[in-house]
Amino acid sequence: MSIDLADAAREKGIKYFLIAYTDLFGSQRAKLVPASAIAEMQKNGAGFAGFATWLDMTPADPDLFAVPDPTSLIQLPWKPEVGWLAADLWMDGKPVLASPRNALKAQLARAAESGFTMKTGVECEFFLTSPDGTAISDAADTQTKPCYDQQALMRRYDVITEICDAMLELGWKPYQNDHEDANGQFEMNWNYDDALITADRQAFFKFLAKSVAEKHGFRATFMPKPFANLTGNGCHMHVSLWKGKTNVFEAGEGETISATGLGFIGGLIHSAPALAAICNPTVNSYKRINAPRTTSGATWSPSSVTWTGNNRTHMIRVPEGNRFEFRLADGATNPYLMPAAVLAAGLDGMANGRDPGPRLDINMYTQGHTVKGVKALPLNLLDALRALEASDVLGAALGPVVPAFLKLKHAEWNDYARHLTQWERDTTLDC
Repeated sequence: MSIDLADAAREKGIKYFLIAYTDLFGSQRAKLVPASAIAEMQKNGAGFAGFATWLDMTPADPDLFAVPDPTSLIQLPWKPEVGWLAADLWMDGKPVLASPRNALKAQLARAAESGFTMKTGVECEFFLTSPDGTAISDAADTQTKPCYDQQALMRRYDVITEICDAMLELGWKPYQNDHEDANGQFEMNWNYDDALITADRQAFFKFLAKSVAEKHGFRATFMPKPFANLTGNGCHMHVSLWKGKTNVFEAGEGETISATGLGFIGGLIHSAPALAAICNPTVNSYKRINAPRTTSGATWSPSSVTWTGNNRTHMIRVPEGNRFEFRLADGATNPYLMPAAVLAAGLDGMANGRDPGPRLDINMYTQGHTVKGVKALPLNLLDALRALEASDVLGAALGPVVPAFLKLKHAEWNDYARHLTQWERDTTLDC
């Protein structure tokens, strides 16, 4: 049964709707629509100028329409008279294929043709900082190994529990919150679900965390590496694949994961350098992966393209025989493009029987140099973009998203490269 948003507004006391979409850079864009106008917006969408956001458009393009998905409706727990809606982008009566949510829906439809549903769960790490982002919010949070620090966690009790209470109210089934491996860093976990539901929730979670942090005088940042000496913000994704009620990754006797799961992982191993462009999409991302050890003793991020059992030094970890954890992505990744790209690579691996290579159970941080033939991850954003350009797998599967993303990201890299830094002056003035 379809949801009538005008009726929902009356029943729930909603006065305004935020019709929101996520652009190619992961930024959320929205219009605030009074409930009296939502019926028209539900039918035709809210109008935007696409070029004004990070989409591959020009000022000459016609109006972009964000058509809300009524099933995504979330009443803001901290402002219940406002309802948030994830939207799909349309132009000239057609879906905009080079847009993140549409790209994910296209990959999910591809999987559905073979009877598959992908379920995902994400671990979103973030820092609570001063409003200007230059320091962590808690001056007393100074332990060398601060992970799970009870005192530091409880000093931010009001922020963390307000976010968790919101997720409880929304029915996400959050199950744990902790202080993470960096000073000032936190992680909050909720139950896995169908990939589109998780992507919408991830997008909303970032909005939620930032809004609650601002209310308490802090800033929540998902920036991959806001502090050079501290562990960065990862966004680990747990993945399983289902046919009806059957998890096709479920391991048989003597297996780490099923043959289907190995093929899926093989696809990720095959496309890993290209996946980095989407999962690690900023200049700053490459200060998190391939990074030197942090003050806590480990980066907790991968530097090579390997898989393992229950071992956190690899790109892919199989903690249980019915799912795997993809540890490459960071906090800047697009909530929709990440699962779209992972599913595209995984389906390719299954279709082509891609071999993930041997399971490695060594500590890659200390013993990785002893293994021959292991692919390295890109060292910077430009290398990752070039890998994505060369990827026939992601190029064919994701279609118009790839050239649009590459065009905008190459421009971002060129903008970065034109900046003159103090480091250059310090090291080159006397050359």
